Amino acid sequence: MNTKKIILFASGSGSNFEEICKHFEDKKQFSIDLLICNNSKARALNKAKAYGIKTLLINKESFYKTSSTLDKILKITPDLIVLAGFLWKIPTKIIDKFPNKIINIHPALLPDYGGKGMYGMNIHKTVIENNETKSGITIHFVNKNYDEGKILFQKAINLEGTESSESLSRKILKLEHKFFPKIIEKALNNG
Repeated sequence: MNTKKIILFASGSGSNFEEICKHFEDKKQFSIDLLICNNSKARALNKAKAYGIKTLLINKESFYKTSSTLDKILKITPDLIVLAGFLWKIPTKIIDKFPNKIINIHPALLPDYGGKGMYGMNIHKTVIENNETKSGITIHFVNKNYDEGKILFQKAINLEGTESSESLSRKILKLEHKFFPKIIEKALNNG
């Protein structure tokens, strides 16, 4: 049986990264081969070390202006690239090499609240300010436009009248942790 290889990208605390690692830890038909990170202070780097996963720290020069990151990805030949809280736009040269093989999780119900600048607390504050009655998560393929790739999965929750951006953020993160690893596995099994 061929092992399906995953490369993860993260920029921050790595809570989704860790949930993904836990999910795949005992599933020998899958391997997480690399964490690519753009933040030397990201807790995701320590979590990768704890799981014995190789890391690659990148800067904007290496990511956008050279092919060094792409070359490292190509050496691994991943079955799926997963953006787990990665805050930079993926360069076209990577998207072109891996069509429908890069997925992202977005903390809102796309197509609403997507696009440049729509990440993290920015989204939750805007959802609350707009008096929305629902929010949720979207897992989608990555294409050349922010948050416009084919949607693989969405899960909505109802908002309370007293919802704050902080309480909404906690609820959304729980949804992400519950569903993202399962949808990654489904994408790998269907790919």
